[in-house]
Amino acid sequence: MLSRLHLPTHRPAALALAALLLLVLALPAALAQQADTVIAEQERVIDEIRNRVEALEAATEAAAEDDAQLVEIRLELEEVADSLLQAGLAFRPHLAEVNARLEQLGPPPEEGQPAEPDIVTEERLRLLAQKGQINALIGEAEALSITASRLIEQITAMRRDLFARTLSKRYEISFTLIGEVVRDFGVEAQELYNTVASWLRFAVAFKLTSLLVATLLALIAAAIIFLGGKRLFGSLIVAEPEAEDPSYLSRLSVAFWSTLLPSIALAVFLSATYFLYVSYGVLRPDIARIMLTLFNVLAVVYFVHRLSRAALSPRLPNWRLMPVGSRAARTLVWLVFATAAINGLDYVLTTINEVLDAPLALTVGQSLAATVAVGLLVILIGTVKPFTGDSGEAGQEEAAAPAAPAAARPWPTWLRYLLYLLGGATIVSAVLGYIGLARFLSQQIVVTGAILVTMYIGFLSARALSEADAFTHTALAQRLKRRFAFDDGTLDKLGLATSIAVNLLVLVWGVPLILFQWGFQWGDIRGWVTRLVTEVHIGSVTISLVGILTGIVVFAIGYFLTRWFQSWVDGSVMARGRMDVGVRNSIKTAIGYAGLAVAALIGISAAGIDLSNLALVAGALSLGIGFGLQNIVSNFVSGLILLAERPFKAGDWIVAGQVSGTVKKISVRATEIETFQRQTIILPNSELINAAVGNWTHKNSLGRLEIPVGVAYGSDVRKVHDILMEIARGHPLVLKNPEPFILFAGFGESSLDFEIRVYLADILTQLEVLNDIRFAVVEAFEREAIEIPFPQRDIHIKSGRITAAEPDAAASAPMARGAAPLEGPDAE
Repeated sequence: MLSRLHLPTHRPAALALAALLLLVLALPAALAQQADTVIAEQERVIDEIRNRVEALEAATEAAAEDDAQLVEIRLELEEVADSLLQAGLAFRPHLAEVNARLEQLGPPPEEGQPAEPDIVTEERLRLLAQKGQINALIGEAEALSITASRLIEQITAMRRDLFARTLSKRYEISFTLIGEVVRDFGVEAQELYNTVASWLRFAVAFKLTSLLVATLLALIAAAIIFLGGKRLFGSLIVAEPEAEDPSYLSRLSVAFWSTLLPSIALAVFLSATYFLYVSYGVLRPDIARIMLTLFNVLAVVYFVHRLSRAALSPRLPNWRLMPVGSRAARTLVWLVFATAAINGLDYVLTTINEVLDAPLALTVGQSLAATVAVGLLVILIGTVKPFTGDSGEAGQEEAAAPAAPAAARPWPTWLRYLLYLLGGATIVSAVLGYIGLARFLSQQIVVTGAILVTMYIGFLSARALSEADAFTHTALAQRLKRRFAFDDGTLDKLGLATSIAVNLLVLVWGVPLILFQWGFQWGDIRGWVTRLVTEVHIGSVTISLVGILTGIVVFAIGYFLTRWFQSWVDGSVMARGRMDVGVRNSIKTAIGYAGLAVAALIGISAAGIDLSNLALVAGALSLGIGFGLQNIVSNFVSGLILLAERPFKAGDWIVAGQVSGTVKKISVRATEIETFQRQTIILPNSELINAAVGNWTHKNSLGRLEIPVGVAYGSDVRKVHDILMEIARGHPLVLKNPEPFILFAGFGESSLDFEIRVYLADILTQLEVLNDIRFAVVEAFEREAIEIPFPQRDIHIKSGRITAAEPDAAASAPMARGAAPLEGPDAE
């Protein structure tokens, strides 16, 4: 009976024990199944990577002469290397888990020891098998990674050799080449005519609608770019002929935008035309290749021509960027245009020869003639003497009629000889048969030169924008001022920000284009940028610029949230509770520091920085501080506090103890102060934190000036008051609000003492105001016959003994008996 009564009590415990046993037995099986799944998945991934590496290795051998294809293969190999790294990382947790479980099971029993349960032996064998599989896959991944790295290095060497072979390949140049070129030229011209004519007949007969629609759409796209930009930038594009003396910033802006905007519009038209022709099936492959090269050449030649006209401005002397004569400007524009056109024609004819499979002699002869012509033109550019006059802005030779014409001056010596060297090297390379090198040099002269000149104009524009108040006087700034009511200070800051943006834009635009001209491919630049923003190795530390930017953004968000929360707590919570101002300020400050600390920690974590490393650095710093760095750290922390709280800033007039002057620089260790005697004093930051510091220009430059004035006893004090008030109110630097105040300070020993109190918008002008008011006081008192006294002493002689109003006066002024009282400085 009792057992029956206890049965219900023991049954739940037995069931729980059974469930726990089943869970313990099922857990290894579940973990084993999960590990098998991961191994199978990674094995499939590694098999796919192996096949991909083998295919890329075969493609590398096939693309030995194609630089662009080699770059794409290298990028794919770098992706493969990243995939292999991820596959290896996927095994780490499972391998660590297997090792931990093997350690728990322990080694198998030695001979002579009691046998272990079969389930333990089976589990150990299964774990060892899994470990062997994982190690085998990791080894295979490492082998594939080594193969990928070898292929990447091989591709780098192949591209270097291909570039060297292209430049160093020599063709035989002889007089027989002329006859071959003349004979082959007629044949190839006829074949080109037949090819283009057959395509035109096809396009007109079957694709006329598509041809017209594509051209119209391309024209609309270009018109939107050009007209929209012209409406947006307005006077920044077109030079005004009636402007007699435009500023240098205006000339730079017109040169930059009048080159860039039309060139972009033409590039949009040409690229849209080509893309739409291909999309609508208008172009055959041979015509497509010729048209693509022709469009590229047209865009480059037009850009170079626009750039030369914008910089030299042959028709508008006042808008030139360089002080060159009008005749020299016209000559240079045509020489530059001819150089670009001949170089572009060479590339178009080369593409046509490749498409038509023309004889090699024709390609060599045509490139020889083109490169020699380009070299001669570059030398002619170097012989031009463009400069007229000693200095000044462009167009000054037309602005005034000199008595005698100024002698023309050549280019600077280094530039002139550089042009001679480039032109001569191009001609010599072509004549000796190194056509590839000659074409490379001519391309760099035209395209890279145009890019560098454009970048230089962009940098000059950015530098001009960064000048004080330069942006304020531009048309864009005036438009912003009318639209958003910006003040001059805000516009000046916008000018500085615009200057930085222009510099970045020029670099981001110009550097890749130059790299393209020097043989690099888009894949190279993309790979460099990817590695730069994702992993920068400094020793054993890897820094990610993307992570750092993310951390900065997270910290900025936390900072603004903290400031908002501070304002909300102070204005909405504590203000209603009528807390003491000091308590409110303390709570607000504590919230600010706590929020900034949390934002900094979250930002550091988002940047991917290991906080344990910071802990090690903090420990090392603490040890150093304990051994004698207290003063240095004190100054360092004080500098951080000064930079964060900003009780004063560079340019403020401060008084710190016996030091008074203008703050020139605040660093983390010391602050540099320049006294009014032009003496520089380096003051440790801890002294500025631990002592009282007066700042005359903390919030603003408003300050009060006191000027003591004394008049003789017997003067009309009301009249004196009115005169001093009139003088104070009449000074242009004295503020009307708060208005000046004349204080009757007291009765002095020798004078009736007044004090002029005036307020200045800029306290730094106090010496000028002091000087002006004192001169005005003296002149006004002379007109009104009001005496400004000097110290007086009355001396009385009684019973043969000298007495004075002050005891020290007798010793300094002995008198004869019966002498009259003395007045003035000599009586003291």
